Amino acid sequence: MRPLILVVEDEAGVQELLAYNLERAGFAVEQAFDGDQALTLVAERSPDLILLDWMLPHRSGLELCRQLRRRRETANLPIIMLTARAEEQDRLRGLDTGADDYITKPFSIDELIARMRAVLRRLRPAFSEEVLTFADLTMDLASHRVLRGQEEVHLSPTEFRLLRQLLERPGRVFSREQLLDLVWGRDQEVELRTVDATIRRLRRALNDHNRPDLLRTVRAAGYALDHKAGELVD
Repeated sequence: MRPLILVVEDEAGVQELLAYNLERAGFAVEQAFDGDQALTLVAERSPDLILLDWMLPHRSGLELCRQLRRRRETANLPIIMLTARAEEQDRLRGLDTGADDYITKPFSIDELIARMRAVLRRLRPAFSEEVLTFADLTMDLASHRVLRGQEEVHLSPTEFRLLRQLLERPGRVFSREQLLDLVWGRDQEVELRTVDATIRRLRRALNDHNRPDLLRTVRAAGYALDHKAGELVD
């Protein structure tokens, strides 16, 4: 699964340059041209990292970073600021606001990608690992196998992708819309109830032999991989 990068930049030329090079480097890319559009995309798509320009129309990148850090669901979302402001005091302001890294323009694409990968390795270790684990659940990405304890769990390709999405961020509640987008793809015409049906099949497969339930259903919100699973949560 490719890490999803949200590029928040109001200059079309810079957007085009970044999208082209990031996709070549193996990332999936979403684009926002102002802070309001960025907030909408963050809620819809749940990116793995944000590249954030400081100077944006309506709402500065600094304000947007501060707002994302105040929200519980985005408090730990990796953010790298891109800006022409090269003064040390500006860099310190950006980092103090909550940015994980700060890169000044003009920048080297190779250096930017290397620093993005470093941030993802540090804050999203699942992207640098071939084995994902949670409780007694293990997913081997290389062999495409899932184990619960010592027993293999047989999953369909869609169930495997869905479980991987949850395993990469345990405890995080994903809405049905987000899972539909991330697992099936926004271009697929699939109904929301398909997510519920797939979750039910995945739950049956994981909980065979009366094992503790690891899939938490949050009423009106979505699903998460969680130790506090088993019951609906208001």
